[in-house]
Amino acid sequence: MTEAILSGNEAIARGAWEAGVEVAAAYPGTPSTEILENVSQYPEIYAEWSANEKVALDVAIGAAYAGRRAMAAMKHVGLNVASESLFYSSYTGVNAGLVIINADDPGLHSSQNEQDNRHYARFAKVPMLEPSDSQEAKEMVGAALDLSEQFDTPVIVRTTTRTSHAKSVVTLEERRVYEKRPYEKNPRKYVMIPGFARQRHPVVEERMLRLAEYAESCPYNRVEMGDTALGIVTCGPSYQYAREVFPQASFLKLGMVWPLPEKLLRDFAAKVERLIVVEELDPFFEEHIRALGIPVEGKSIFPLVGEFTPDVVRQAAYVAGLIQEPPVPRAFDKGDLPMRPPVLCAGCGHRDVFWSLRKLKVAVNSDIGCYALGVMPPIGATDTIGCMGASIGVATGMRRGGLEKDNVAVIGDSTFFHAGLPALASAVYNQTPITVVIVDNRTTGMTGHQGNPGSGLTLRGEGGQRIDIEAVVRAIGVDHVRTVHSNQRSELEQALREAIKHDAPSVVIAETPCIFVSAHLREPYVVVEEDCNGCTLCMRIGCPAILKSEKLDEKSGRPLAFIDATACTGCGLCFDVCARQAILEGALKTDTTSSVEAMA
Repeated sequence: MTEAILSGNEAIARGAWEAGVEVAAAYPGTPSTEILENVSQYPEIYAEWSANEKVALDVAIGAAYAGRRAMAAMKHVGLNVASESLFYSSYTGVNAGLVIINADDPGLHSSQNEQDNRHYARFAKVPMLEPSDSQEAKEMVGAALDLSEQFDTPVIVRTTTRTSHAKSVVTLEERRVYEKRPYEKNPRKYVMIPGFARQRHPVVEERMLRLAEYAESCPYNRVEMGDTALGIVTCGPSYQYAREVFPQASFLKLGMVWPLPEKLLRDFAAKVERLIVVEELDPFFEEHIRALGIPVEGKSIFPLVGEFTPDVVRQAAYVAGLIQEPPVPRAFDKGDLPMRPPVLCAGCGHRDVFWSLRKLKVAVNSDIGCYALGVMPPIGATDTIGCMGASIGVATGMRRGGLEKDNVAVIGDSTFFHAGLPALASAVYNQTPITVVIVDNRTTGMTGHQGNPGSGLTLRGEGGQRIDIEAVVRAIGVDHVRTVHSNQRSELEQALREAIKHDAPSVVIAETPCIFVSAHLREPYVVVEEDCNGCTLCMRIGCPAILKSEKLDEKSGRPLAFIDATACTGCGLCFDVCARQAILEGALKTDTTSSVEAMA
């Protein structure tokens, strides 16, 4: 056996390989994306990016039915998309092992909400494990698969952003090979019509009783006795923080977070004078323990919202009088840094689209993806963002709700295939006169340039079938469709105007190839200083390559614009918006000529 330093996501991928997983599917979403990217490096596992999380889970369920160990991975909101599949699979059970990796995001590092998906385990009546470091992340994949096969159930392994991305030492082992389990037709088990589902519900309830009994001796639920004045129930990264803040306390560290071990909880509580729970987000453990009639504290001490850190736990403990020494101020605090809001990359074609939409003064119902940054200043074009695929439905509702101005839905290519197709089909069916702008950058950009049905690039980097978006849109029944490259700005604006005026559903496909996956060979643009008056119009496009110079305009006293040649990709939007023609492509500029002379 050897050791390696792995992130939680890398460890999960390794654990899947070691535990004999043969089929894995996911939709990319931070903080879970790297799991499948690492799984794809193991040739023994078939791995795919599915169109969305529900499809991914259905693929994994099907593989488990067929007799192969399987895994699906997704971020917390992805389980919302896949929840219907989670619930039916709880009733059907599995054949070979099925593990669902679910990555929660306390602190909203890259999500639209904070949600505590421990509730899903209770709601769907399936067991859930939660690792506190990379070693446990690796081990729990195999433990979950064993549990899945032992109890005939899908098993969720919950991680958080910190577990997913933090690195620690992991012991590497060899792959275990499992015989394919034979598939036997059994409609009463696998066909969830009402009559059969009624018969499966008692099976699920009986299984939960057996799982609760198993939880009492689960090796990942362990008691660490210390000073009995304070007992702490905790799990995941919170265990690591609590260990640091309360080194002398007694601990009940829960690795199986559902179902909870009632006897173990009662025995532990009886041994300590004061019982507290340290858990991120909801008072999940706290409420369950209190329901057992055990006095316990938790959210009266520690925050209900946001991600925990050792500093957060220490500060809360000090305020509550649990520790006597005040937190030591750090020599450097991130609050001392200036704000660095996210922006669209220099040269991103999405910027062209939002600039045109802002000129048209329309309401923009946007979606989840890089283009969500269209809401940030100085662009500020976006009115609404909800969840994957919501843009088209919300735009339809606002139109039917009597919105006083024109509105458009903006959605990316990956998101369109994820959840936009049904909403567009609904708008066509009901003939709601909305305009949908599909910004097609041929990749899933925000999560790291993964493939999707519109790019044709599979998880293993192989060429799959690229699905033509325009053909799909026309097949749905949209008769007004225009495909325009985003840097053809006059054509783009004209296409948008025509689409908005159309009295039926219309679609504009704005081809905006991502600068990180497509070659951009144009010269960087430069500012002709003698022609610039510091009006800042070019800065309103929000390009990070355009900066304020230290030089001032002699008349206005305003800083002149400056373009960072190392960041500029030569998209030319700044050239188009500059009213004074003070921006030129680098090859046109000489040392002394003005812009007018250079143009001549």
